Amino acid sequence: GNKSQDSGIAEMEELPVPHNIKISNITCDSFKISWDMDSKSKDRITHYFIDLNKKENKNSNKFKHKDVPTKLVAKAVPLPMTVRGHWFLSPRTEYTVAVQTASKQVDGDYVVSEWSEIIEFCTADYSKVHLTQLLEKAEVIAGRMLKLSVFYRNQHKEYFDYIREHHGSAMQPSVKDNSGSHGSPISGKLEGIFFSCNTEFNTGKPPQDSPYGRYRFEIAAEKLFNPNTNLYFGDFYCMYTAYHYVILVIAPVGSPGDEFCKQRLPQLNIKDNKFLTCDEEDGVMVYHHAQDVILEVIYTDPVDLSLGTVAEITGHQLMSLSTANAKKDPSCKTCNISVGR
Repeated sequence: GNKSQDSGIAEMEELPVPHNIKISNITCDSFKISWDMDSKSKDRITHYFIDLNKKENKNSNKFKHKDVPTKLVAKAVPLPMTVRGHWFLSPRTEYTVAVQTASKQVDGDYVVSEWSEIIEFCTADYSKVHLTQLLEKAEVIAGRMLKLSVFYRNQHKEYFDYIREHHGSAMQPSVKDNSGSHGSPISGKLEGIFFSCNTEFNTGKPPQDSPYGRYRFEIAAEKLFNPNTNLYFGDFYCMYTAYHYVILVIAPVGSPGDEFCKQRLPQLNIKDNKFLTCDEEDGVMVYHHAQDVILEVIYTDPVDLSLGTVAEITGHQLMSLSTANAKKDPSCKTCNISVGR
């Protein structure tokens, strides 16, 4: 039989196929899409069908999404059209998208064009607006402030030996790994050196245990954090555990790290915030940290070992506490925001 009988439509012209697809205004959970199409039969278009899929990586289960509808049926609105909220788009994730034009028939069925070509794009990181929402959630659980006097960094002996031999004793910033929120704008981009500052409740000193090695570099707090540094909120997450982590960034004013953070992260008042403060009392700098979150502090410039001390710790290496490339628990109500997962 010929085409017109199969479809039960009398000799209708075929609908125009979208081509030259453009994706713009990409955020962590939305994008705009537009395309060109022939003007022939354009007036018959009532709907667009949009097929959006996460770009499969080679080893993922190909059948996982088979029964999940990925097609969005949208009324034919003027282009560009904004796509948001119909799927939980994840931040920093690669997607493929294809479109067809459709004409709704009297009986409710659709006549559709051929599919367009497939376009690939990647969603964006969290914006400052999203990070501010995370910041507000973190403030709720930060708890009361405890005094601290030092920042510290645990590593293996080999690390410190290497720094002395190859870097003239200056620890170098390195690119932050992918632990924490999937949409975090600092993961894989910000360069810095990780420090801890949490203290033991009873002693006011750093804990003797660490997941990161038996040797500890300790440095007086004011050498890293003072009125010549800016403080930024970087992330808030947990890893299927009862305790939560907050990442803060300390950047010397005007440094490359400071410029990077200024554009992407909410800035905190160093004297007055819920996580880490630095204030002067009687001519002396006094420091406090939040009791109920584990702070991970990233310092964005090199730090010379001569500014502090390196010594072996007496406690255990608690590997279970390591956060290297740790995945955030996407179901935790405390530390997730409602935008792209």
